[in-house]
Order: sequence, then structure tokens, then C-alpha cells
Amino acid sequence: MKVDFNVLKWSPPRILVSGFALIILLGALLLSMPFASASGERMPFIDALFTATSATCVTGLVVVDTGTYFSVAGQVILMCLFQLGGLGFMTMATLVALVLRKKISLRERLLLQEAMNQSSMEGIVKLIRRVIIYSLSIELIGAALFASRFALDMPLGKAIYFGVFHAVSLFNNAGFDIFGNYRSLTLYVNDAVVNLAAMLLIITGGLGFVVMSDLMEYRKNKRLSLHSKVVLSMTGTLIAVGAIVIFIFEFSNAKTLGSLDWGGKLLASFFQSVTPRTAGANTLDYTQLRQATMFFTIILMFIGASPGSTGGGIKTTTFATLVGAVIAMIRGREDIVLFRYRLGKDRIFKALTITLISLLLVIIVTMILSMTEERAFIELLFEATSAFGTVGLSVGVTPDLSIVGKIVISLTMFAGRLGPLTLAYALGPRTEKELYRHPEGKITIG
Repeated sequence: MKVDFNVLKWSPPRILVSGFALIILLGALLLSMPFASASGERMPFIDALFTATSATCVTGLVVVDTGTYFSVAGQVILMCLFQLGGLGFMTMATLVALVLRKKISLRERLLLQEAMNQSSMEGIVKLIRRVIIYSLSIELIGAALFASRFALDMPLGKAIYFGVFHAVSLFNNAGFDIFGNYRSLTLYVNDAVVNLAAMLLIITGGLGFVVMSDLMEYRKNKRLSLHSKVVLSMTGTLIAVGAIVIFIFEFSNAKTLGSLDWGGKLLASFFQSVTPRTAGANTLDYTQLRQATMFFTIILMFIGASPGSTGGGIKTTTFATLVGAVIAMIRGREDIVLFRYRLGKDRIFKALTITLISLLLVIIVTMILSMTEERAFIELLFEATSAFGTVGLSVGVTPDLSIVGKIVISLTMFAGRLGPLTLAYALGPRTEKELYRHPEGKITIG
């Protein structure tokens, strides 16, 4: 057998793309086995592939009801997939290496740097250790809170299982639930414990592991990095503004907020503002939202979570950079300044590139779905953005997708999880360093 040694020279983005693809394929094979379904019948491979992609890319869009279709074995497979997808297979591989006391090679550190979206390898293994400890600790706390509440409605063993499943799902922003009938957390729309625990898991999972590490070290360092300041401020602003807008838009809608008391209205507004951070859980029926709320949710889903997190989207820092660029241009300034720090031009170009590619991807996917699916345009745009942002919120389109639609949404989830730039670097040819610069020219803008 001939071995292709060129694989060993693959770039980190190409290895990451290949690694995720292999995990998805393995997950699809397992989910298509008879033991994975509650009925004992084989799941069609296209549906298994879609579900494995959704789980590994921590999205949550489903073509079958997770709670009733899959057996316990199938649900555990899903839980393993979105734990792997959320933390990243390189993080899990590093955990195994650390347990076995193996040395992390330079190439593995490069892969970790790419997987964690870091600018340097300095302290990368230490960061991975923290990521693993923080993630498992937060998931354990979330599972305990959920189990204690679910135990009031179901046997203790089942409550613990439900607690663990939903804690892992929400922290990794996967959005899968096993309550059945596509209900997600709608049964607990007025429950403060479930809502607050879920929002805590979603927010901590979406902040990014670098920010979590910064917060944990704040007592010792007494300072936060610029990255953490931007992420925290932008996340807080988006959640607050989102809750206010959703509260106003849905206040009188009898099918959503209108039927709830004031406490329920506030809880539901904040939850529906947090969940587009790419979580995918919901306490309101999204098929009953007004179009204005639906479109506003699309914007939140497109922005998504933060870099180096379990979430998708263009990321909060990208959005902050774009807002900073607009403000700088309006004020006639050349530099984008955030928290008294000037951003380099490479950061600005990267933010513009990510946003434009992402926008084009969502537009193209929506156009394709408009040709293959008989649904309203706003619903197709919602589903396409949800897939790209690895959110998992749905207005009922996904279960009825055609085969072409399933393939398109699967590819969109894959692109959204890895990021458009990572895919471009992985699939595109290697670029050589420029040896010369062209003369500067001027064009009219605006």
C-alpha cells in the first residue's frame, strides 16, 4: 500500500477540516446503525449524515425528533459528538496526551493554535488545560442545577441523565434536547432555575476560552486583555439590546410573550436574546414569532458568539471591529480605537473579509433553498443563517427539507463551524509572500 507522505505536510487548517469531516462521517455511520434508533430500524444515511454534522458542528438543526427517534445509545453518541465538536478534536486529543503524559509536539501546538484561533503558540498547552478544567466544571454545575429541577418532574435517574445531556448540549451551544416533539425548553418558559442555568451555560460557552481564562485569572492579574474587554462589552450589549427589542416586538403577541406574566415576559425576552449566541434552545415557539422579531433574530444569529468558543457566526469581535470602523469613518479618523487601543489594518481586513464571505454564503444558500424548498423567503433565510451561525433555531423548515436542502444545510453548518477563512485556507492553494507592491491608485467610494 502506497502512503501519501504529503498528508504529513498538510497545513493546520487542512488538518482541522479533514479531522472534523472524519468525525462527522464516523458519527453518521454510528447513528445509522439499528441500535442508535428507538425503533431498532436503520436511519437513512442522508439523515444520519445531517444529524452527525449538526451535532459535530454544534448546531442543533434536526430532521428527526431527538427525544423520541433515538435510543439512549443514539443520544449518547450525539452527546459525544457535540462535546467533541464544541471543544474541538485537537483539545480532546491533547487531553488524552496529557493523561498519558505524552509530550505535545511543535506541529500539534500549531494545530492547537489554529483550532483555538490564537495569534501565537505561547502558553497554548496551559490554555488547553484550563479549557478542559473550566468546561467540565461548568458542565457539571449546569448538570447539577438541571437535575435538581428536573427531579421534581421525573424519576431521579432520568433527571440526572436529562441534566447531563442538556448541560453538555447548552454549554457547547449544540441546542439538542430530548424532551420530545421538538419542544426544547418551552415547558420551562416561566421557570427561573432552568432559564438562568441555561443562559449561564450558553453565555460561558459562547464567550470563548481565552476570555474565561482571563476572568479566572483576574483576581491575580487585576487586568483584562483588550480581547476580553471587547468580547464582554459586546456580548453584554447584544444581550441587553436583544432582550429589549424582543420584549417590545413580542409584548402583545398572544402566541409568544402575550400570554405570560411580567416575570415570564422578562425571562423569555432575555432567553430569546441569549440563545441566538448560537445555542439553539428556545422557550418560545419560533414558528409563532412576528416577522420583525424573526428578522432581528437573524441578525443576532449572524453575529454569533466569540472567537475561540463553542459558537459560530462572524463573531462579536468582528462585529465590534466593523462598528468601530463605521464610527471612525463618520468622525473622520484614520484609526479604529477600542478601549484606547488602536487596531492594526490586518485585523480590519480580516473582519471585512469574514463578514463579506459569510454574507455571500448565507445569500447563496438562501437562494438555493428558495429553488428547492416551498417555504416563505424569511423562513429560508432564518434557516440558512441558523445553519451558518451553528445556532440550531428553526421555524420548522429543517424536518421537511428535500435531499438537496439537507446537503446544502449540512455544508453550511460545516462551513459555519470551521469558519469561512479556515475553509478558504484549507481548500485554496498555498500563497507565497509578495515580492513587490503595486503603485497606489484611487477610486471613488460612496
